[in-house]
Amino acid sequence: MVGGAAGLIAWRRAEWARGLSFGLAALGAVLGGAASVLTLLAGANISWDLASGVPFLRYSFTLDPLAAFFNLALALVALAISVYSQGYVKREGAGVLGCLYNLLLLALAVVFTASNAFFFLVAWEVMALTAYGLVSFEHHHESTRDAGILFFILSHAGTACLMAGFLLLVQAAGGYDFAAFGEAGRTLSPALRDAVFLLFLAGFGVKAGVIPLHVWLPAAHPVAPSNVSALMSGIMIKTGIYGLIRVTFEFLTPPEPWWGGLILVVGIVSALLGVLYALMEHDLKRLLAYHSIENIGIILLGLGSALLFQASGHDRLAALALVAGLYHTLNHAIFKALLFLGAGAVLHSTGTRNMEEMGGLIRRMPATAFYFLIGSIAISGLPPLNGFVSEWLTYQALLAGYGTTQSLSRLMFPIAGSLLALTAALAAACFVKAFGISFLALPRSEQAAQAHEASISMRAGMFVLAAACVLLGLGATWFLPAFDPITGSLLGSTVSSDLRAGAGFVLVAGSARAGTVSPLGISGLLVALLAVPALLWLLWARRTKRSRGPVWDCGLQRVTAANEYTATAFSKPIRMIFAALYRPTREIEAEFEVSPYFPKAIRFESEIERAFEKRLYDPFEEWILALAGRFRAIQAGSIHAYLAYIFVTLILLLIFGARP
Repeated sequence: MVGGAAGLIAWRRAEWARGLSFGLAALGAVLGGAASVLTLLAGANISWDLASGVPFLRYSFTLDPLAAFFNLALALVALAISVYSQGYVKREGAGVLGCLYNLLLLALAVVFTASNAFFFLVAWEVMALTAYGLVSFEHHHESTRDAGILFFILSHAGTACLMAGFLLLVQAAGGYDFAAFGEAGRTLSPALRDAVFLLFLAGFGVKAGVIPLHVWLPAAHPVAPSNVSALMSGIMIKTGIYGLIRVTFEFLTPPEPWWGGLILVVGIVSALLGVLYALMEHDLKRLLAYHSIENIGIILLGLGSALLFQASGHDRLAALALVAGLYHTLNHAIFKALLFLGAGAVLHSTGTRNMEEMGGLIRRMPATAFYFLIGSIAISGLPPLNGFVSEWLTYQALLAGYGTTQSLSRLMFPIAGSLLALTAALAAACFVKAFGISFLALPRSEQAAQAHEASISMRAGMFVLAAACVLLGLGATWFLPAFDPITGSLLGSTVSSDLRAGAGFVLVAGSARAGTVSPLGISGLLVALLAVPALLWLLWARRTKRSRGPVWDCGLQRVTAANEYTATAFSKPIRMIFAALYRPTREIEAEFEVSPYFPKAIRFESEIERAFEKRLYDPFEEWILALAGRFRAIQAGSIHAYLAYIFVTLILLLIFGARP
C-alpha cells in the first residue's frame, strides 16, 4: 500500500517514483516471504480481522500453510521483478505503473489470505481491475486496447461464475466464512455439489487460462510490459490453481470421482494444445504465453490425479500427486517469470518481439542469453533443473494410478502420462527454436545487430530467478518437507519422508519399488563428462596449430543472415504433422525482372487457423451483438415507455412479493 501511494505522490519525478514504488515492493516481498516461511515451518494458522465499518463484511485474513505457500511463490517472483523493474521501467508513466504494480501485489496477497467469500471477491475484483490497467498501460496501441478489453470481459465472466458458486455455499452455510463452507459442502445435494464444482472450475479456469477459456492470455501477455507479463504468468494465473485447491480439497470434500477425471482431461488438452500452438508462434512473448497454458495443464494433471486418488481412498498417492502439482506451480512461477524477464530484456534492447528479426544476440547480450537458456532448460523439463523434478513427480503419480484405480479411470493415467511425455518433447523442441533462432547465428535485422546488454538491475533480477531454478532442482529433497503442512491439513497425510532416500540425495516416488532419480547425481555426472573434453584440450588441442577461414558457403561470396534457418522453417515439420489441427494457409508472391526463372523478390506469408476464436468465440460474439441489436428497440428514448416499464415492474413485484 505504501509503495502504491509513493508511486502516485512522486509521479512528477519519474526517477523517485520508480525507485520508491519498486523499492518498497521489493521490501514488501521480503517481509511477505519471511512470514510465509515462518508459517510453513511452524505448520500453524495465523488469523486476524480488521474492522470494515460494514455490518456483513469483515476483513478477515488467515495465513495457513496453503496460503503461505502461494504467498512464498509471490514473494520470490515479486522480489526479482521489483529489482528488474528498476532498470526496465522507462521514465514515462513510472509512477502510475509502480502504483498499479503495487496494488496488484497487494490484491494477490489478499486473495491468498482472505478467509471469507465477500472479502475474497473484493480482492479478486481489485486484482482483475489493476491487471486490466497494467495490460492496457501502453493504450496508444490498438492491439493493447483490444487485449485489455478481452481480458476485462473474460475476467468478469469468470467472476460471475465465482459469485454464483459462493452464493450457493453461503446459502448452505448461513455465512461468508470459509471455515463454515467445509461442513456446508457436505450438506448440499449431489446435483448442487456438482453445480458448485462446475461453477468454480469455470471461474477459476478463466483466470488460470485453461483451454478453451484461454483466449485472453496469448492476447494480453505480448502487449503488457514485460515485468507485468512475468508477474501475471508467474503468479496471477496461479490464483486459479489456488482457488481450485481450496474449493475441492476444503469446501467440497470428499470429491466425486468424475471431478478428478474432468480436471485430468482439461489438463491433458491444455498441456498438449498449449505447446502445439506455442510451436507456431514467432512472437517471443506470445510463445511464452502459450507455454503458460501448457504448464497450467501439467499442474492440473497433478491436481486431477490427487482428486481421483482421494475419491478412491488412496490418500498417500493423493498427497504425492498434490505435491507434484504444487511443486510445478512454484517451479513454473519461477522459470516462466525468468523467461518473460529475458524476453523483456531482448525487447528493451532490440525493440522487437519477432524472432525472425533477432539472431546473434548471444554475442551482444551474453548474460541475458545465459539466463534465458537456464529458463529454457527448466521449462523443457530437462535434468537437473527444477522443471524436471516436478514433471518427474507428476509422471510417478500418473504411473502409480494405473495399478491402484479401477474401471475407466485406470486407463486415464497411462494415456495422460504418454501425452505428458509428448508435451515435454514438443516443449523441448519449442525452446530449441526460441533460444536458437533468437540468440544464435547472425543478426537478421539492424536492431539485433545494434543490441546491447541489459542493465545491471535487470540482470540481477534474472539472476535471482535463475539461481532459484538451480536450487529447486538440485536441492529438491531439501524443500519437500515444506509441503507436509499443506498435505497434512488438506489430506491428513504427509509424504516427504517417503520421497527421499540416500541421506536426502535421491528422490523416490513414494515406495522402494518405484522410480528413483538424483538431480545432484545427474549434475555431478554432467560436470564429470565436461571434464573429459577439457582434459583432452589441455593435453593435445592447445598445442595444435589452428587456422581461421570463412564458413563453407556452397560457392557463394559469404554466409549472411539470409542463409539462416528461420522460425517458420523450424516449425514447418510440426505444422505438417498436425495440419488437421492447424489448418495452415500460405501465400507466395514472386516479382520477376527479366525471366520467370530469375525472381527479383519473393514474399511468403503463412498462417494457421485460430480454431477456438473462429469456431467458438467469434460466433458467440456475433450472437451477442445480434441479441443486443434486438434489445436496442426497448431503449426507444421515450420517457413514457420508461415510465411504463417501471409501472409494470412495480405491479409484478407487488403480485409476487405478496405471496407467503
